[in-house]
Amino acid sequence: MIEALLGQVRNTALIVGLISFIGLLLQRKTTEEIISGTVKTIVGFMIFNIGSSSMASVVTNFSNLFNTGFGISGVTTQVEVATGLALNKFGTEVALVFVLGFFFNILFAKFTKFKAIFLTGQHFLYFACVLALVFISSGLPGYVTILGGGLILGFCGAALPTLAQPFMNKITGSDDIAMGHFNLIGYTLSGYIGKLVGKRSKNDKKSTEEVKLPGFLKLFRDFVFSVAIFMVVLFYIAVIACVVNGKIDVIKEMSGNDIWFIWPLIQGLQFAAGMSVLIYGVRQFIAEITASFVAISEKYIPDSKPAVDCPAIFPYAPNAVLVGFVGSLLGGFAGMAIMVAFKSPVILIPAAGICFFSGGTSGVFANAYGGLKGAFIGSFVIGLLLVLLPLGLYPAFANLGISEASFPNIDYNIIGSLINWILSFFQ
Repeated sequence: MIEALLGQVRNTALIVGLISFIGLLLQRKTTEEIISGTVKTIVGFMIFNIGSSSMASVVTNFSNLFNTGFGISGVTTQVEVATGLALNKFGTEVALVFVLGFFFNILFAKFTKFKAIFLTGQHFLYFACVLALVFISSGLPGYVTILGGGLILGFCGAALPTLAQPFMNKITGSDDIAMGHFNLIGYTLSGYIGKLVGKRSKNDKKSTEEVKLPGFLKLFRDFVFSVAIFMVVLFYIAVIACVVNGKIDVIKEMSGNDIWFIWPLIQGLQFAAGMSVLIYGVRQFIAEITASFVAISEKYIPDSKPAVDCPAIFPYAPNAVLVGFVGSLLGGFAGMAIMVAFKSPVILIPAAGICFFSGGTSGVFANAYGGLKGAFIGSFVIGLLLVLLPLGLYPAFANLGISEASFPNIDYNIIGSLINWILSFFQ
């Protein structure tokens, strides 16, 4: 009986439900609103787990195909899959780091010059996973993981948006909002690359919005479509490699009752479907928790600045988003080529989702000062870093059983690697 109770205490869905319950109580919501919000949070997390499981099975199939066809270890840089794996193994620690991160974010915004309130809850969750895994891999006690991870997460949520704020002001024409997407070091770098390109191309820094792009690229503005097409193409590349190397039996065995040459199409579409389910679940349970912290910050920190998700700036330069997507994708493939050339023990594969959101946002930042050329070069560099930087933390995470996917964003890896290096002195 006691063991069963302890098992439920470690149930992450119930933990986030309890967090939502407490937040709604603090806001003095009605009984109906408290019950509804708590249940929606728990159900949202369960939906997230369903999407995560669906994606994880597809990623496992792809990794097996890729490794068989090319004879190398390939891992996708899909943050949602990596997060699902982390939550399955260390859900309690991640959830508590996540909540403390919000709490410390509010404290830093209240008592320091860093006034950003990070409202993109899913990225708080992803970063909480990275920080929890870094502390856990160092063998430190659970309370150190939770307190240390929460403190660093809260500080980053308040402080990192400051780096990118000058470029946000240039893009939006105001100082009303901040960027709330943990690739802020990367966006700032892309912005400075745009500035450098702009200075060297004074007579030729045409904005992306002055350029007529091919009509077919507009299809990729739909995120689910982009992910589906990208995964289908990757699956067929792996299948062709298996056929060329005489490993068609492996494909037939994996495809089971499906026609083997149709199976890759089904797998790619299933991945996109799992992604859609996962994102819906994340938005549902994050929305309830974030609302609690927003209410607290609005009441007690009136001079705070909301840090919002990257799609908020897409309307300011939609063509730059597409240029950034293509540029970061090409940069990711260049990073793969570098890993192959230097015989890396693991090859990290760029994911469509990260290239679209982080690459597209990098394009908007670089376009602000560097135009079309700046947008492409800036996003290309970010694409390189999105696949190369995770190599630093991958061995530590793989030792914890998080090996099928990696966390790509630049902030995760620079801050995470720095913390990992510092903690190495205490092991």
